[in-house]
Amino acid sequence: MRRLNVSSPDFAQTFRAFLDERRGQPADVDAAAGEVLDAVKARGIEAVLDYTRRFDRVDLTEHTIRVTPEEIEAGAAECAPRVREAIAFAANRIRDYHGRQRPADQRWTDEAGVELGWRWTALEAVGVYVPGGRAAYPSTVLMNCVPAAVAGVDRIAMVTPPGKLQPAVLAAAKAAGVTEIWRIGGAQAVAALAYGAGPIAPVDKIVGPGNAYVTAAKRRLYGVVGIDALAGPSEIVVVADKDNDPDWIAADLLSQAEHDPSAQSILITDDEAFAAAVEAAVERKLGELSTGEDAAASWRDHGAVILAPLDQSPALVDAIAPEHVEFCTASPEALADRVRHAGAIFLGRFTPEAIGDYVAGSNHVLPTSRAARFQSGLSIYDFLKRTSIVKCDAASFGLLGPHTAALAEAEGLPAHALSAAIRLQK
Repeated sequence: MRRLNVSSPDFAQTFRAFLDERRGQPADVDAAAGEVLDAVKARGIEAVLDYTRRFDRVDLTEHTIRVTPEEIEAGAAECAPRVREAIAFAANRIRDYHGRQRPADQRWTDEAGVELGWRWTALEAVGVYVPGGRAAYPSTVLMNCVPAAVAGVDRIAMVTPPGKLQPAVLAAAKAAGVTEIWRIGGAQAVAALAYGAGPIAPVDKIVGPGNAYVTAAKRRLYGVVGIDALAGPSEIVVVADKDNDPDWIAADLLSQAEHDPSAQSILITDDEAFAAAVEAAVERKLGELSTGEDAAASWRDHGAVILAPLDQSPALVDAIAPEHVEFCTASPEALADRVRHAGAIFLGRFTPEAIGDYVAGSNHVLPTSRAARFQSGLSIYDFLKRTSIVKCDAASFGLLGPHTAALAEAEGLPAHALSAAIRLQK
């Protein structure tokens, strides 16, 4: 773990080098993902099943690859009542938050007499990748599938690596409106969603986080299908003054560090003694966490404490453009209102980022790796399309037609010009 101080003469250079560090990008991932995509495109379900045997060591058939409705019901029923209640609570809040994002159709007639407007329609089919392996992620199901259902997507196809499907994941899928679940993972699952494979029909868009191979597959498939984003390792910036409890701030930093050894946690504070207290609290808590090994690697290799006047924190946050930022200060809005680049902002000492991960209602699928400079988090808009509407009558066309012909001729497109001019002759 490193310390940076804005008062140091070399801060600008050191800070830039820190921002430019690459995290979590294994070599040769893209080529390996490409090989899988090509095989699934050529051989369909046969290739999907072959890769599942090879990578997941699970022998499936076309008939056992789908999770049956009976399995979903039985698995969801095994979910602990306390967890089922939390899933329902979170789903309702996510549904309400994203329902408020619904845009309105528009239609009007302008001063030229042209009718203009737009209308919104939902995608027909969406694929959702839900990671498996070391942990169960019911929150990933809710955050990706509930907005799709709110948008009106007809078919929500979920894929997740084979093995025992956790009851919480199945309960979340049931609550979120998932229409089908397939027990496949990795680049082969993404390929199956994009191209179709046996009983798996192709989708229009693929969303959801995955490992480096899943991300590489999504990148290669953009254009064949839509994608939400290219997810990188998780990250958090916590801006905190000395009036915070160091244990609270340490827990917030570790809440992202525990995701992955490539995750990143950064503390910005103006008090050196407080920074030392947080560092000590982090070290104590690492020994208490079952995820301590990953969290320790993340904190050691990618974490940082930046000593700076708090008034300078918005500029530092904008330079980092983090996935999450907490402002744990007496007047958080005064600082947060000056931030332009962040996936999600959490205001005040009682708003840890973990609230946003689960039950606040806002989406936890957020831009990483400084993509908050140009990208937003997942929303209802990811599952909607806007279509333009234009209608002219003879009078309004008489105004627009000559200008259309003039511009088409200037661009050397005679058929465009003719399609306007031929009507003007009438």
